[in-house]
Amino acid sequence: MPDAPLRTASPILTLTGDRLIAASPRAPKRPSRNPYLRLFRIPGTRAFTLGNLLARLPMGMFGVSAVIMIAGQRGSYALAGAVTATGLATTALVAPWTARLVDRHGQARIAVPATALAALGSLALVLCVRLDAPTWTLFAAYAATATTPNTGGMSRARWQHLLKDDPKALHTANAFEQAADELCFMLGPVLAAFLCTAIAPEAGTLTGAAFLLTGVLLFAAQRSTEPPAQGRTPQGPSPVRTLAPLLTVFLATGAIFGAMEVITVAYADELGHPAAAGPVLALQAAGSCVAGLVYGTLRLRGPVDRRFRGCLAAMAVLMSLPLLTTTATGSLLALAPALLVAGMATAPTMVTGMTLVQARTPEGRLNEGMTLAVTGLLGGIACGSASGGWAVEHLGASTAYAVPVAAAALALALAFLRRRSQH
Repeated sequence: MPDAPLRTASPILTLTGDRLIAASPRAPKRPSRNPYLRLFRIPGTRAFTLGNLLARLPMGMFGVSAVIMIAGQRGSYALAGAVTATGLATTALVAPWTARLVDRHGQARIAVPATALAALGSLALVLCVRLDAPTWTLFAAYAATATTPNTGGMSRARWQHLLKDDPKALHTANAFEQAADELCFMLGPVLAAFLCTAIAPEAGTLTGAAFLLTGVLLFAAQRSTEPPAQGRTPQGPSPVRTLAPLLTVFLATGAIFGAMEVITVAYADELGHPAAAGPVLALQAAGSCVAGLVYGTLRLRGPVDRRFRGCLAAMAVLMSLPLLTTTATGSLLALAPALLVAGMATAPTMVTGMTLVQARTPEGRLNEGMTLAVTGLLGGIACGSASGGWAVEHLGASTAYAVPVAAAALALALAFLRRRSQH
């Protein structure tokens, strides 16, 4: 009789000749308790995430780089804020069309040429500033960067495609993506401020353009995780219609970020420490990054709408800290922890908001829906940049911190108005 294993309860017994020999059982692998580690065990996820992180880092670089470069050359924060606002507003108009093409034809086919055009726009802005070209050329050059694809939205679309049957894992993925955004906004301003002040005013913009192009090329090369192209989408409700009330909230929320960036750069310059603007802004992003990662591990209950309003309320309260700190102390050192705490409401708000966007976007148009949300944020950032620059010029940097406080209160009010309109 040939030797054969006899399957019994543990321990495993092997029948060899006429003897039973106990074999050491193999302990089953315990699934990781860390939900983020489980995400990156999915094949291909680490590769597309690394490329996407590099492509997203310039998000935190371009605004600060442009403000330092233009304000240093032309001597006006109002002009610098207006130029960046124009570029963001143009992006808000162009980005949904770019995203629609991504949904229709696929990420790799559209994102690469769109990024190349945006990089050329950044190069044109540097040349216009360097050559002291007429003021209108600064607006035109920065507007040419509007074809920059929504790399964060494309990454979220990949997670949605991979985790469509696992809502809990998708929540964790959304939290990771928001933390990644915050990481880019944490490192980006620091890197931009260093490059612009230690090397050359144009170095931040040029480096950001190089990172963007390289990152998108690496991301687009990961075809195994790419959602399938949808072709022509079926007739149905437009994402603009289904998301319109939510987009107004994103618009007001974006104004917080735009105003905070310009005002903090001006405040640091006013105190004689322009290079400190990047690290100080990074602390706000750091607070948001940590809060986002923690939020992604929580087991959430209750309607998403209610959680969204709660997060907005927390943001409205915490955004008053920079205003109170600067008016009371006039110290950049005291502003740093205030921004760290103020940022802790940002990621939970955005994670919850993006969950609502994913739930209410028509099937087959996910990139477009998420880009519309980012468009709302960009439009708000543009308004916040312009408003913040105006407030700095006319009221002083300390008082100008009232602008993000007002924007946070407006976002909360719009969320409650949206709730009433649904009943």
